[in-house]
Amino acid sequence: MCLAIPAQIVELQEEGMARVRVGESHTFLTASMMLLPEPPHVGDYVIVHAGFAMHALSPQEAQDSLAALRELAEAMEGSPAQF
Repeated sequence: MCLAIPAQIVELQEEGMARVRVGESHTFLTASMMLLPEPPHVGDYVIVHAGFAMHALSPQEAQDSLAALRELAEAMEGSPAQF
C-alpha cells in the first residue's frame, strides 16, 4: 500500500530533478519531475511515487491532505503527529 503524502518542491535541480520536502517533516527526497505535464516551480506541491512526481497539487489540496493525515495519525495514536 502506498500512502500519498504531499511533498513541496524546495529546489529545482538539473536534468528534471527536484529536491522535495515530504509533508511538514524533516524528510527530503530527490525526485524526477519528468512525468508532470507542466514545468514545476519551487513551492509547488507534488505527489511522489517510486521517485517520480506523479501529479501536482494546489496549495489548498496539499494542506487539506496534510490536515486529514494528521487527524488520522492522532486518532490512531491518541497524540499529535507531524507530517
